Amino acid sequence: MPDLHHILFYDYPEDDLERRGPFREGHLDLIKQWKDDGRLVMAGAVGDPPNGGVLVFKVDDPAEIEAFVDADPYALNGVIVGRRIEPWNVV
Repeated sequence: MPDLHHILFYDYPEDDLERRGPFREGHLDLIKQWKDDGRLVMAGAVGDPPNGGVLVFKVDDPAEIEAFVDADPYALNGVIVGRRIEPWNVV
């Protein structure tokens, strides 16, 4: 497995709890697939109420994370209003 980590930050709209319902199962299934194959280390919502999500990937190429976003039902259906990918130096 690669040694480089990247963090995907998602920004949610104010009404994300209402918007995400129909897409939550597909979003969680995608997370499980990536976690099971070792590319996703952890993921979760941040804030109370949630205002975003943080997903930690263990991949060499951030283009792989773009592929995740392209397949994520949340991103495809307006539950994500902003995102960024940052390399993470784990010490």
